[in-house]
This record gives sequence, structure tokens and C-alpha cells, in this order.
Amino acid sequence: MTLEQFTTEAGQMARQYEYDECSVLAVDFGVAETDATVDLVDETVIVVVDRADRGSADRSDGSLPEDGQYEIDLPDGVDDAHTFMKNGVLTVEMEGDL
Repeated sequence: MTLEQFTTEAGQMARQYEYDECSVLAVDFGVAETDATVDLVDETVIVVVDRADRGSADRSDGSLPEDGQYEIDLPDGVDDAHTFMKNGVLTVEMEGDL
């Protein structure tokens, strides 16, 4: 799914930052008790979330992402992308002609 579809359907907060040489996408999955992994396969970012305790986190709308797998398609024109997850925040650094 595209970033717009992902943020609408999954209710995640996401931001995209544009710099001279790259673009950075940040998605907040929430820090409380979230065990999430990220992988990049071709032009798709795959995030697997395992939330240990759904009742311990406080989100502004009261919702938490469900356990499961999320797939986010990178925009057209991405030549190189790097992904990492820290404190429940997914960061995708993209280079190319976006």
C-alpha cells in the first residue's frame, strides 16, 4: 500500500522530510511495549509488529496498531533506500529522483 493508504487505514502518524540529497520518511508505531522489525524487499518496506501489552500505551486517539504485518510501497524514483526502527519509530531514508 502507499504511504497515504497506510496512514489512513492503520491510523499511524507519519511525516516525510525533503532534503537536498535525500528524502526521509518517519512513521511512529508507539514506543510502549512494541516489538517491531523492519525489512526492505525490492521497493517495499515490510514492518512486523508484536505489541506485548496493548493497555500500557496512550495514543491520542486511543488506538494501537494491531499485531501483524504492514507493507509500504516506496515512491517511484527511489534508487536507494535504508530502513531502521528505534523506539517504535520507523525511519526510511530514500535517495533518488523523487
